[in-house]
Amino acid sequence: MGAGKRLFQNGSIATADSAELLAADVLVDESGVIVEIGRGLTVGVNMEVIDCTACVLVPGMFDLHVHSREPGYEHKETLASCAAAALHGGVTGLVLMPDTSPPVDSGNLVKSAMDLVSENSPIPMFQSGCLTKGRAGTELAGFSGMASRGVPMLTDADRAVPCPDLMRRCMEYAKDFDLLVTSHCVTPSLAKAGAMNEGRISYQLGLPGIPAISQEIAIDRDIRIAQHTGARLHLQQISTARGLKSVACAKEAGTDVSCEVSAHHLVLNETDIRDYNTHFKCNPPLTLPSDNEALVQGLIEGTIDLIASDHAPHTEFEKSSDFGSAPFGASGLETTVLVLHDRFLRRGTFGWDLLIQRYSVAPRQRIGLAPVSIQVGQPAEFFVFDPNAETVITREYLRTRSPVSPFLGETLTGAMRGTAMLDSWFC
Repeated sequence: MGAGKRLFQNGSIATADSAELLAADVLVDESGVIVEIGRGLTVGVNMEVIDCTACVLVPGMFDLHVHSREPGYEHKETLASCAAAALHGGVTGLVLMPDTSPPVDSGNLVKSAMDLVSENSPIPMFQSGCLTKGRAGTELAGFSGMASRGVPMLTDADRAVPCPDLMRRCMEYAKDFDLLVTSHCVTPSLAKAGAMNEGRISYQLGLPGIPAISQEIAIDRDIRIAQHTGARLHLQQISTARGLKSVACAKEAGTDVSCEVSAHHLVLNETDIRDYNTHFKCNPPLTLPSDNEALVQGLIEGTIDLIASDHAPHTEFEKSSDFGSAPFGASGLETTVLVLHDRFLRRGTFGWDLLIQRYSVAPRQRIGLAPVSIQVGQPAEFFVFDPNAETVITREYLRTRSPVSPFLGETLTGAMRGTAMLDSWFC
């Protein structure tokens, strides 16, 4: 809701620059700008006071990998419900994947998509464009038109560009327009109709497997093409230790490559798939416990540049089919911060500073946006988090249209108290 001045009282401010928290009040004026920070700020007349005792004020996160489903699949998610889920998860900006119906593969479709965003979303949403026409992987999409409409990146979302020569041409044209190429790394001829990671667990469950080399070969291929063309490359959803090593080697060689990881790939693995629960079916699939360890270390050391939810909502009906037939993906916008706090921050694996760097600062910087911070003169874009409370992930808790999550039913340490977005307070 919007209001007059709003005072966030008795909280502690987290930053990307320090592991230490700053105890302070934060005053936001009627226009949504932070005008004063300090201890014991005076409560004025007609000023709304938000009690932040024992809570942390955290700069708003930015998610580089979100499937909104609108237009075309509004039964799964709408832009409005996607924005509500984002704000509920502390996310104040995001990039939309182009896998809508129709796919966003031209300048006109980018404009149509952004018109919908302006009508339905209280947070900034940036529309990405397709690499290939219709995401079919056979011919280039309309790069010039999409670039003129300001797309931050080009991607075929959850599909690979199977032909290396076509991917080469995609990167050459993207470089000409200074556009980031974002790749979902999979080798279709290896992945085939696989449903989970190929290995002991897939054999036990009798499910077709996707070998880890499906992603690893694609990572190597796209890195080589980026090195050849000089294009900027971003790799989605890294999931294996060997794939991460390829990224590290490329960075050491000076390649302009970045990569992301999701919360579910950091904390879950194939051993968590029980009773054929399709909420654990994601793309790329959950892999090995040793991969979890490597990914966490890569996140801390910086080989992994950023965190992205891969928010991929589906209806419960769609996910109620058998594991092999159910679609890949689950909701993630509302659970990412909670899960990472529960598994890592409260246990001291890393702090708020690293989470802010990887899930707020780095994603914005990768597409040329300025980071947000809790400072005087800056727009209010932050969330209030209670590290001592608990959150039970239930269907009723989630504000997405898709109550499909591998964390459904879990009790997580920490709770969202609300998100400040300019002159509005969402709680």
